[in-house]
Amino acid sequence: MTTTGRRPLIGVSTYLEAGTRWGAWDLPAALLPAGYPRLVQRAGGIAAMLPPDDPAHAAAVVARLDGVVIAGGPDVDPARYGAERDPRTGPPAEARDAWELALIEAALATGTPLLGICRGMQLLNVALGGTLVQHIDGHAESPGVFGAHTVKPVPGTRYADAVPEATTVPTFHHQAVDRLGRGLMASAYAEDGTVEAVEAEDPGSGWVLGVQWHPEMGEDLRVMRALVASSGSDT
Repeated sequence: MTTTGRRPLIGVSTYLEAGTRWGAWDLPAALLPAGYPRLVQRAGGIAAMLPPDDPAHAAAVVARLDGVVIAGGPDVDPARYGAERDPRTGPPAEARDAWELALIEAALATGTPLLGICRGMQLLNVALGGTLVQHIDGHAESPGVFGAHTVKPVPGTRYADAVPEATTVPTFHHQAVDRLGRGLMASAYAEDGTVEAVEAEDPGSGWVLGVQWHPEMGEDLRVMRALVASSGSDT
């Protein structure tokens, strides 16, 4: 827990890419789009990058954090939820899946506030025994371009407390929640019925929220501010 006057330390999971160029270098790199740490910082927290590591270390890492963000990224391996791979599903990211699942499990076990963004929401659902729709149309623009659509909150939910009205959000995804995981409830929907946010059904189980869109690509700080506040912010 934080002490008076200390900004909460929020860990954010990262990509792990085999070859990345900058300057004269072409090397493997742990990467995080700058929008993620900026969003944490603007919401009153301090951002720490959490590159893939041995899953056995996840509990010790989470113990040093005030909150955890599982970032967006590649498709979750369908083997994680017992499904055959759809031809449109991307290649597996085994190290990242294993590490982020361990982070989620550690955060849930300790009641550490947890926010899943896009892939992060999907992985949260899978961690709790849920499944995914491997392809939907209409929620992504051309590669590298974020689209936008309206998300409507479910009244009485934690998400609705933070964002009580329908909002237009930055979006880029082709997979979505299918069967909800244990202890999760849907707390926002797109106009086509796609689940856009999930959260812990039992408020006593801790601050747990997943959103399907990318708040780091917009100006609305409310979801991240809610995470930071739940992590002990005094700002």
